[in-house]
Amino acid sequence: MFPLQRGRRLRVNESIRSLVRETTLSPSDFMFPMFIAEGENVKVEIPSMVGIYRRSIDLTVEEVKELFALGIRAVNIYVKVDESLKDNTGKEAWNPDGLMQRAIKSIKSACPEMIVMPDVALDPYSIYGHDGIIENGDVANDATNDALVKMAVSHAKAGADFVAPSDMMDGRVLRLRQGLDAAGFSNVGIMSYSAKYASAFYGPFRDALDSAPKGTTLDAEPVEVPKDKKTYQMDYANRIEAIKEALMDVEEGADMVMVKPGIAYLDIVREVKNAVNVPVTVFHVSGEYAMIKAASERGWLDHDKIMMEQLMCIKRAGASLISTYFAKEAAIILNR
Repeated sequence: MFPLQRGRRLRVNESIRSLVRETTLSPSDFMFPMFIAEGENVKVEIPSMVGIYRRSIDLTVEEVKELFALGIRAVNIYVKVDESLKDNTGKEAWNPDGLMQRAIKSIKSACPEMIVMPDVALDPYSIYGHDGIIENGDVANDATNDALVKMAVSHAKAGADFVAPSDMMDGRVLRLRQGLDAAGFSNVGIMSYSAKYASAFYGPFRDALDSAPKGTTLDAEPVEVPKDKKTYQMDYANRIEAIKEALMDVEEGADMVMVKPGIAYLDIVREVKNAVNVPVTVFHVSGEYAMIKAASERGWLDHDKIMMEQLMCIKRAGASLISTYFAKEAAIILNR
């Protein structure tokens, strides 16, 4: 008790604070989400995500080399698909010569030790902007799973280290594990988006890929299409459901589970961390990134301080890996 115990003795200076610090960050804690576009020498900034670009494969490879040199060991990749390749089947998603497959091969060839985790979901390939195949006015769970298996196997054949299903279909982790094993890829891991909430924080990401749900149809015959993703992504009012989803994914073979978004869901991160026996990834999402950028541009926040504070808080809550658009900036600071 006071005065025998004085907490401030352990806060006197930075040397003491660093000795007793409970949580630390390093570049290897980060995964960098990357957007890939067709063409050569293409680098287009995403207006709602200052400092984040859609890059062609050649420039993506150069960026990956820089990330690896900074100590970042994983990238999560997404592709911007041409409108002419989109349909309701998602078949371009497993094209062996598709943009994603070529990107995986190029990254692994140039930087073999970089862990590549391609996104597995149909929304970039869908004319409706949904994560699965539309049937009878809803996303068809089992038909979508069939497509996701084809997609994941094509990623594995291209050289992916992990596949990252972000679709939130029921049972897809088991189907993916079975499909990968049957195709001879038992060592390819699954990082499952287990607790992915139907969040408004994803807006800038959907701008980057033009993957927002479309309430209208491009077909000649009108098709009923869900206006949002709430029938498969989680209700942000729910906590116990996140634990259930994570435990189910582990039972089905997930090697890592993810909570998405990040800062607004730190209670969920801790709950999931306490419940599972696999690493927990947290996605510090595009809207969270954009808010810090916008506030710091206006002088309302200190950019670097709030960036590092948020990343530390995500790690403290239980993240083993943080997928963040700040990965490169944070790694540069940590390497000083």
